[in-house]
Amino acid sequence: MKKIVVINGHPAQESFNTAIAEYYINSAVASGAEVKYIPIGKLDFNPNLQFGYQQRTELEPDLIKALEDIQWSEHQIWIHPVWWLGMPAIMKGFFDRAFLPGIAFKSNKKAAARGY
Repeated sequence: MKKIVVINGHPAQESFNTAIAEYYINSAVASGAEVKYIPIGKLDFNPNLQFGYQQRTELEPDLIKALEDIQWSEHQIWIHPVWWLGMPAIMKGFFDRAFLPGIAFKSNKKAAARGY
């Protein structure tokens, strides 16, 4: 059974992106997949990376659960509109807050010092 997580970056629940997510989820479940859904607009978290990477702000329970679901998955579907050449601010905040050094990637301080 394929493990899929669907991440919806649209802040509004009544949106075309939500309809796309629901259609995908229903199709995947009908084909035998196990699916988890992360509607970023419904998560309770502060999207502001207030201290940058200088000081870590504790992750809220919704971010911890979302990271667990993403790590559980074998396949990810990211759905979001493109507003002003980018993703909605709440989705950018999700990336900033959840995908931190040590969680989403390991930092190589020597390479960073050389500008890589």
